[in-house]
Amino acid sequence: MAVLQTDKVTKQYRMGEVSVNALDRVDFTVEKGEFVAIMGPSGSGKSTLLHLLGGLDGASGGEVTLAGKPLSRLSDNEVTLVRRRNVGFIFQFYNLVPTLTAEENIALPLMIDGKKMEDCRERIDYLLDLVGLADRRHHKPDQMSGGQQQRVAIARALVTDPDILLADEPTGNLDSKSGAAILELLRRTCDHLGHTIVMVTHDARAASYADRVVFLKDGRIVDAVRRADADPHHTMEAIIDVMRKLD
Repeated sequence: MAVLQTDKVTKQYRMGEVSVNALDRVDFTVEKGEFVAIMGPSGSGKSTLLHLLGGLDGASGGEVTLAGKPLSRLSDNEVTLVRRRNVGFIFQFYNLVPTLTAEENIALPLMIDGKKMEDCRERIDYLLDLVGLADRRHHKPDQMSGGQQQRVAIARALVTDPDILLADEPTGNLDSKSGAAILELLRRTCDHLGHTIVMVTHDARAASYADRVVFLKDGRIVDAVRRADADPHHTMEAIIDVMRKLD
């Protein structure tokens, strides 16, 4: 079952009098429970595609269908509701509210949706345990390491039980040990909880955690690599080989 699908999606930007094709007739499908990484050279359209997939920006042509809803047919308010209730976002720089504690940051999407924190206590406790931060629930972001902050951000992304998680370079601001722990957590949410993830990354090691790696160049999907469970190193070598050909 497809959670996310694009049909010949295009995106153009104006740069002075010149029109630039950021995405060119992209067809892309993500199945429920799948972990997909998007890679490509700088300027290939990775972040643009992620923004369209999450309804943060609109396509110039084609269609993005998210959780069964064609986004181009929805009003701005309807797209906002789909984004709030069906998508969890994870960013490179965490985007936590500095004045809120870990548990308050996790609860924020629910409170924006009109729920009271005391009514969400069970869900918040579950997520704090899931990301291993039950003992940091009352800490604010400046009292936590980068890895801990990203764990809070992942819990916040999961709090609405979204159809899909969209992650933009989630380990890009972390050291290798903390980054590996975050990737293992994301992998675990797919394997054991059935979550669906699309992650933009420039890091072959990070991409090797995904079930499938899709490669963009000049706004088009040009290649893909599937994860070899029996040999993760083989997967990473295949990813690096494709990236060398694209550079």
